[in-house]
Amino acid sequence: MHYDAVIIGAGMSGLAAGIRLAYFDKRVCILERHEAFGGLNSYYRLDGREFDVGLHAVTNFVDPGRPSAPLNRLLRQLRFSREEFDLHPQHFSEVRFPGASLRFSNDFALLTEEVSRAFPKDVDNFRRLAATVEAYDDSSLDAPYRAARPILREHLGDPLLIEMLMCPIQLYGSAEEHDMDFTQFVTMFKSLFLEGFARPVGGVRTIIKALVRKFRACGGEIRMRCGVERLHVKDHRVTELALEDGSSVTADVVLSSAGFVETMGLCRGAVPPPDPGDHGRMTFVESIAILDKRPADFGHDAAIVFFNDRDTFSYAVPDEPVDLRSGIVCCPNNYEGHEGLPEGIARLTWIANFDRWTNLDESAYAAAKLGYRENMIQHFSRFLPSVAQHVVYTDMFTPRTIRRYTGHVNGAVYGSPRKRRDGRTPLSNLFLCGTDQGYLGIVGAMLSGVTMANVHVLGRE
Repeated sequence: MHYDAVIIGAGMSGLAAGIRLAYFDKRVCILERHEAFGGLNSYYRLDGREFDVGLHAVTNFVDPGRPSAPLNRLLRQLRFSREEFDLHPQHFSEVRFPGASLRFSNDFALLTEEVSRAFPKDVDNFRRLAATVEAYDDSSLDAPYRAARPILREHLGDPLLIEMLMCPIQLYGSAEEHDMDFTQFVTMFKSLFLEGFARPVGGVRTIIKALVRKFRACGGEIRMRCGVERLHVKDHRVTELALEDGSSVTADVVLSSAGFVETMGLCRGAVPPPDPGDHGRMTFVESIAILDKRPADFGHDAAIVFFNDRDTFSYAVPDEPVDLRSGIVCCPNNYEGHEGLPEGIARLTWIANFDRWTNLDESAYAAAKLGYRENMIQHFSRFLPSVAQHVVYTDMFTPRTIRRYTGHVNGAVYGSPRKRRDGRTPLSNLFLCGTDQGYLGIVGAMLSGVTMANVHVLGRE
């Protein structure tokens, strides 16, 4: 079977790319190895409850009056109404360090006021940083790498303020340990602070189902449980995709959302192997608690809290299975319109060590998950006092889970530290979209698919 384009992976970027191409009468097929859509942002059902994977918030949330904002550009490109994604804004979120906290919401003025309160000597510097970020073109596909931390030190005087800004930005998007590319810092600063958080009442499944419906309605084809076994290459082109079921397909263009390292691995020696710097290492564990009370009943109203127990923030793979010193507490009930969710939900995310989890035998793995459940409840108690007796159900996923369902080497949630923003690979008709192309977040993932489809298939910006 021959297609105009084949897309590897039915995640957000792959589905968005497929929709965009189908609008222009391209014959498109999406190949997905697993039985679930969504990739890193998916959902599952367990014991009668539905759980999100990945989604704490849809970032880049803005009102319709900003047509150039990423969310509104995406909706136009994919021809969705805002109602189809059913996004509801956060009340507020927070960054907490020892002796200091910063609240922020979808109104940037709140964060500026908080910086003025906590760092009065640096508030004018912070405004200048925000102006630099707003003026910076982070959509460029050929922006050179520049480390973010030195640039922040040029703008801000208080090291603690730098750490408090880097904490949520790195936790929500950095594949690089210790620092990150300034272009990606700008993207995340805009999406978290200058724009904001929202969430569908139905969770990530609302967005995924809308994308799948649209793609199929446009005539696109999806093959589930149909992984790619190998990419056959001749004269620096993909000539055939051999599938795990023994069949094969061909295409004029292949878009892969599987990741750079993973995609090159499918070429089986036809291209030079990725070097060690291409292998991402940042991965996470997440524990989910279902409560018989809502977080607000405990006096906790923040949608998301990024916490760190030291004055400096260490964003790196820990020596232990989990770094308990920092993390994210997410409470989906604390978004507008989510008050009617049938149960309270609290999610706790920590940085993790892939090797420590994958080297455990099954009994040790089960024991480790049980042990960190107790750590989870202790951490929740810092934000939701007396929560322990109100936990009615828990679940947990680890780097092993991430590796199993995404195929990402090392369970790397944010893929390779070396992004390829133009989407190009060593092969002339094979391009990347999604995580390793470099756009960040759920809106960013979808924009990545749209942009790569526009540039490399449709020939339009």
